Amino acid sequence: MSTVYINSVACISAQDTLNENFFENLQPQNSSQVLKVIEPNYKEFIPPAMIRRMSKTVKMSSVASNYALKEAGIENPDAIIVGTGIGCSQDSEKFLKNVIENNEEFLTPTFFIQSTHNTVSGQIALGLQCHAYNFTYVNTSSSLEFSLLDAKLQINDGEAKNVLVGSTDEQTDRTMELYKLNNTIKKEENLPVDYLNSTTEGVIWGEGSSFFVLGKEKTETSYAQLKDIQIINKLEEAQQFIEDFLAKNNLKNEDIDAVILGFSGDSESDVYYKNSSEIFPNSALLYYKHLSGEFNTASGFSTFMACHILKKQEIPEVMMINSVKKTEIKNILLYNHLGGKDHSLVLLGKA
Repeated sequence: MSTVYINSVACISAQDTLNENFFENLQPQNSSQVLKVIEPNYKEFIPPAMIRRMSKTVKMSSVASNYALKEAGIENPDAIIVGTGIGCSQDSEKFLKNVIENNEEFLTPTFFIQSTHNTVSGQIALGLQCHAYNFTYVNTSSSLEFSLLDAKLQINDGEAKNVLVGSTDEQTDRTMELYKLNNTIKKEENLPVDYLNSTTEGVIWGEGSSFFVLGKEKTETSYAQLKDIQIINKLEEAQQFIEDFLAKNNLKNEDIDAVILGFSGDSESDVYYKNSSEIFPNSALLYYKHLSGEFNTASGFSTFMACHILKKQEIPEVMMINSVKKTEIKNILLYNHLGGKDHSLVLLGKA
């Protein structure tokens, strides 16, 4: 497949990532069970009458996609592809609450209509009056990776020149309660968490929205090359998975300048990252979920950070696991999974 470029990036997260100076002001978060995003002033981007009807994930995505398209200088993309793990769960909860409270009678359909996972891509298309290919992937922690793969295929097959790709997930009160009950979220007594050396189960849960414009041509705003993506549902151990991926791309481990690992602070599933980090003794090892929290599409934040690292040729100290520093960063490998399932590898290169 030919090269595809990431020509713009935008992210709403627990960090102030819409601020131009966010790179120098990253703040680790390890003491709360749940991390909320730093929300923009939605009124600057969305008419007030519409804001009231939008769930948080739709609002975040509308703003992030707006930023991404503006930076790329594109008014209407040739395709819109969004990945999400739990979709518009706020509206889902509101609808189910109405069902119970109204004894299954006299229900307004609005919350149900807006609770579907493809509401995000649909609302973006409506706002842009875009009638092009519109698709949503719901594949837990590899939702963004499937979206990127689809976009890459669309561009390589000549179906599209510029594709808007996004990932988004929001928090809801009831879902967070359930995650605490089943120990998906760390118990308060196990906080603060040491992400790299945790001995307890569970994670700090986050949320966020990341959007990218992928294009066939390199532009003045290009951040990175999207070289390859590999996805697998289950693994015994990660080493062979990574080595096969590198061999497929004619690379050796020393060709990878930086590896971004998804350490979440969950003692059980982080074993995959600990074992795989041994493959790269000469690479800069990085982690990021102490900045974003863990959630279905947290890899959107790592992709956003990787793009900035490649463009700036600089690695934030707060992300570093080891002390390896490279004079030039050409290739970055991103490895992520959620709870030991849906493993993904994304290879990015310098634009």
